[in-house]
Amino acid sequence: MERPEPAPAAPHASESFAGLAGLAGRLAANISKAVQVRPETLGHLLVALIAEGHVLLEDYPGVGKTALARALARSVDCHFARVQCTSDLLPGDVVGTNVYNQREQRFEFRPGPVFANIVLVDEINRASPKTQSGLLECMQERSVTVDVHTHELARPFLVLATQNPVEYEGTYPLPEAQVDRFMVRLSLGYPQRGAEVEMLADHEAGDKVLALGPVASAAEVLAAQDGATRVRATEPLRDYVVRLLWATREDPRVDLGASPRAGLMLLRAAKAHAMIHGRDHALPDDVQALAQAVLAHRLVIAPECPRGAGAEVIADAVSAVRAL
Repeated sequence: MERPEPAPAAPHASESFAGLAGLAGRLAANISKAVQVRPETLGHLLVALIAEGHVLLEDYPGVGKTALARALARSVDCHFARVQCTSDLLPGDVVGTNVYNQREQRFEFRPGPVFANIVLVDEINRASPKTQSGLLECMQERSVTVDVHTHELARPFLVLATQNPVEYEGTYPLPEAQVDRFMVRLSLGYPQRGAEVEMLADHEAGDKVLALGPVASAAEVLAAQDGATRVRATEPLRDYVVRLLWATREDPRVDLGASPRAGLMLLRAAKAHAMIHGRDHALPDDVQALAQAVLAHRLVIAPECPRGAGAEVIADAVSAVRAL
């Protein structure tokens, strides 16, 4: 028996998809005042925020990964925390720990930085595997369990992790289970020559990120996240996402293809992308716009294939699989 398509939910009286789309526009304009970033990359970052995903920023040192995360945090009126990863960082330093209160003769929970709304985990691959695993429950379940007690994290909750893809000494590569928790992987790249000259002029007197003020509240971000869940996705669109996943699994260049979680992430991202563009329904164009950012980092490529083959696999899958 075929499953009926869900009826579109009526929007709240005080909001519309067009109004929710305006939130992304305000955030993008504000961030662009302090950070030189390609519109496509900035758009993917905002998609992850609205789709309740997490972001892995992987690029060379000094291209603005940390500045981008800070600019986003300052653009939203919410709590921001930064974790600088080192080899001696402990899980309790990230998620929190129980501390004995001698006056009251009992243990009290001291929350870690993950209890912020936007958490920057800088150079995540410099943390030990034990500490990296401490982020798994936070990112997937939006909660922390310490000594059998579970503590809910704040909402909205976004983890932005950075890592350097060319320096491996003293690092611990992220396991596949950890990489799979990130909705998108982004790289900033070097700016265009003219944009870099402009950046030098803008920043020579100081850090422009510090001059940014909030243009959105946490409540507005939560409303946008709720709006994204109400964007409609048809049965043919879901079938299209699954056929893309199977195309990666059947590609001879791939040892391990995209997982079912990857398909769920791609569909959620496509719905957020549609909402940002003022639509109440997702299209194959939304899926195609995000396929590289959402799927490429989830593939395990055969050892004999060159670096960057994952991007080619996704591009070939998008070209070969037709939307119905």
